[in-house]
Amino acid sequence: MSALVNIGRRVGKHLLASLPALFGVVLFTFLLMRVLPGDPAAFFASGPNAGQAEMAQIRETMGLDRPIPEQFVRYVGDLARGNLGQSMTTGQPVIADLAERMPASLELTLFALVLALALALPLGILAALRPNSLLDHGVRFVCTLGVCVPTFVTGLLLIYVFYYLLGLAPDPTGRVDIFAAPPPGITGFLLIDFLLVGDLAGWKAAFGQLILPACTMALFVLAPLARMTRASLLAVLGSDFIRTARSVGMSDWRVVVVYALRNALLPVLTIIGIVFSTMLGANVLVEKVFSWPGIGSYALDALLASDYAPVQGFVLLIAVIFVMVNLIIDVLYGIVDPRISLQ
Repeated sequence: MSALVNIGRRVGKHLLASLPALFGVVLFTFLLMRVLPGDPAAFFASGPNAGQAEMAQIRETMGLDRPIPEQFVRYVGDLARGNLGQSMTTGQPVIADLAERMPASLELTLFALVLALALALPLGILAALRPNSLLDHGVRFVCTLGVCVPTFVTGLLLIYVFYYLLGLAPDPTGRVDIFAAPPPGITGFLLIDFLLVGDLAGWKAAFGQLILPACTMALFVLAPLARMTRASLLAVLGSDFIRTARSVGMSDWRVVVVYALRNALLPVLTIIGIVFSTMLGANVLVEKVFSWPGIGSYALDALLASDYAPVQGFVLLIAVIFVMVNLIIDVLYGIVDPRISLQ
């Protein structure tokens, strides 16, 4: 019981400490959107010959006719009531648009993260067990290549090779084929929804659509995950207790898996949290290349249209997710390593 109380106190302190950062994100995004070039009223007015009266009406609808401090106070008041504003592009509340598109981004990001971990952890472990070997240099080369090539270039290359040349991948036209019927919106995750309704053919089609964009994102985050795994495991393998374990005749497998790997997980957990939050906010280009209907492409369309509310809602959502992921990682520290106090 006391452990749960301690965890609750830690969570509360973490959330309170995050409030100033979230307020800073809200203020910075609000001001940034208003200093960027472009007039939303001129964009949403009907045609280039729209009159001043029509643009003035649009400015009044968006609240842009008021002074900046008053706009910010009204915006913060709306946030306190859970209102992220109205999108001029879609005509829907921003919170409804984000809720509709969030499962698409989460499904892509989580699948890409699992794929990246499945590649990065074994590569990092093997590189740490054979430092400065040909394998180690090969892992470094792959990681450097993955982080140096922009995600949209990787995505276009994958489309060119696996869709255009080899014909192994489906059309990069979103989450499902344009001629296929989506499943009922149960969870919003197509792979789960297709399984829940027992549609294996639809599941295979959705999985095929997911592979290329997930590989694009996984290659981009492979480097930090593999490098952190290698560096952390190398540091632990050089510790005194590892040398003692080997001196008493323990097998290399037990030393690495039971003792070294567990102690090397803490830095890896930290980088996993950072990578996940970064992937969710930086997958804009991947979603555009593959016509993926996620929150990244939604925010980019709104930014190009000078639609303030969706961009502000997107940035705030990513900031909240970043705070929550850091909180989860912080709690997991105590589970992975009981020596870390939750006090």
